[in-house]
Amino acid sequence: MFSEIAGSLPPVLADFMPGSPVEDRAAWRAVSDDMRSAVMRDAEAALGRPWSVIKAADYREYSLNGNRSRFESLYFSRRRMLNDLVLAELLEGRGRFIDAIIDGVFLICEESGWQLPAHNAYERGGQRFALPDTERPVIDLFAAETGALLATVAALMGDRLDKVSPQIVGRIERELRARVLSPYLDQHFWWMGNGAERMNNWTAWITQNVLLSAFALKTDQDLRRRVVEKALSGLDAFIKDYAEDGACEEGVVYYRHAALCMAGAMAILDTVAPASMAPFWKAPKIRGMAEYIVNMHVAGRRYFNFSDSAAVIEPCTVREYLFGKAVGSDVLAAFAARDRLSSEQKHLPEEWNLWYRVQELLLTPEIAREAKPPGDAFYPGIGLFIARDDRFSLAVKGGNNGESHNHNDVGSLTLYKDGKPFLIDVGVETYTAKTFSSERYDIWTMQSAFHNLPSFGDMNQADGADFAARNVHTEFTENQAQISLDIASAYPVEAHVRSYRRTVTLRRGKEVEVVDIHEGDRPAVLSLMTCVEPIIHQALYFEGLGRIDLDGAGEIEVEAIDIDDARLRRSWPPRIYRLRIPFARTCLKLRIV
Repeated sequence: MFSEIAGSLPPVLADFMPGSPVEDRAAWRAVSDDMRSAVMRDAEAALGRPWSVIKAADYREYSLNGNRSRFESLYFSRRRMLNDLVLAELLEGRGRFIDAIIDGVFLICEESGWQLPAHNAYERGGQRFALPDTERPVIDLFAAETGALLATVAALMGDRLDKVSPQIVGRIERELRARVLSPYLDQHFWWMGNGAERMNNWTAWITQNVLLSAFALKTDQDLRRRVVEKALSGLDAFIKDYAEDGACEEGVVYYRHAALCMAGAMAILDTVAPASMAPFWKAPKIRGMAEYIVNMHVAGRRYFNFSDSAAVIEPCTVREYLFGKAVGSDVLAAFAARDRLSSEQKHLPEEWNLWYRVQELLLTPEIAREAKPPGDAFYPGIGLFIARDDRFSLAVKGGNNGESHNHNDVGSLTLYKDGKPFLIDVGVETYTAKTFSSERYDIWTMQSAFHNLPSFGDMNQADGADFAARNVHTEFTENQAQISLDIASAYPVEAHVRSYRRTVTLRRGKEVEVVDIHEGDRPAVLSLMTCVEPIIHQALYFEGLGRIDLDGAGEIEVEAIDIDDARLRRSWPPRIYRLRIPFARTCLKLRIV
């Protein structure tokens, strides 16, 4: 797809300027007062803080006990501080932050490795080495992000830094060539693509940042052309794994690191090779990828979540708005503009990508019209069914258990009522070594028993692409929306499930009905996950939400689950609940009102 334009690239590939340089005082004076105040407040606080100290022991901790959050806190705090200081100098332009910026640049340049310990490997799924090899850099997500950060600093502030010493930008250029550009051109990393091997967000995310690094710096034409040709191949490897409907199988959080980074890469290519992306921006598949986030939205900060995605995510930014404009989607552009307007922190204080933050300050989305509320949708590529009425928002996940960032959740449903979570997908805890290891499915949040799904004795769903929904049928009419699917194949043969037909129906303006009919040799118990404690009295009552009437159920057990993980607490209260509902016969019906 993308590689087809490689032979028609212009003879000279232009520079890419990731924003207005510090000398463009008119552009930086035009930043709104509220944004300016927020940035200056953060930067002045940063001036009073010491830079984090990163020791070899901090890097080694992941290999010793699997903890990745402590090192990452030290690592990302440096990058966020440098972001804050650079943005403040761009806004003020008086040199007050220059010395601290230089300190930050050199601290990062002197790190032994830019790759995270969790990613310090040379093969996909390969051994994670305890310490980085300074002579053999690894390009992971955050090595590429670090390169893009430093390249953006050099592009926007190079002249000011050169007045202090030409060694500053020179050091950035040398480190970027050694750690990012040369390895990118001379080595093959798994995320670059290998035939039919499936890629994920890494491919688009890294490609975008390598392109930014190559074109924000004063690189030569031969290097630029080689980078572009490899980047086009990488984007092909990335997009091939998307179905024509454009759904992101990794969940809505990874949309921003996948489709949205693809859009960032395309925007860079469109600048350095003008109009080169014109054939692609209007492609239905790419437009579908862009609008996916709109269809996943429920209310406020809440989204339908599956895989390693959270139920509560940050507001949209200028990036989503620009993606919508580029693909001609008024729906996405309007949604993103209004969502961004609702944000209390538009300067993105937690973001480590300086290009994104610069865009946020310099560009103001136009709110041309009311954002159209999302409606029904079906994404056959991942088997995702979405239906709504004035009160209910319903999602049912088909697909298979071999998808990227998979949880064993084939057939699970998620339900909101009046924008409040009713039946939930818990999400994922803070990442550790175990999260991406052979022990992944020992983690409770990954297991089907902690989704809105049945278990058979002690048998739950299995992981792998062969464990999938079969015979999926959907229907959307004015009065109702319905999905029916057989999820027996999501369970291993030891579960002895011959069939399990789940039919979920939204009767608009009335109710949601779930009918589960199974044939098998083991007793079936349905789990339901909720964040409101139920009251059991003939039916299940949920204060402030509604009730669930049951037909064909045995005696119900309620298990309280305390939530103390920081990542889960962003979405859920300190305690959630799992209901275990035995089948009294082969058919169990739920009527949710």
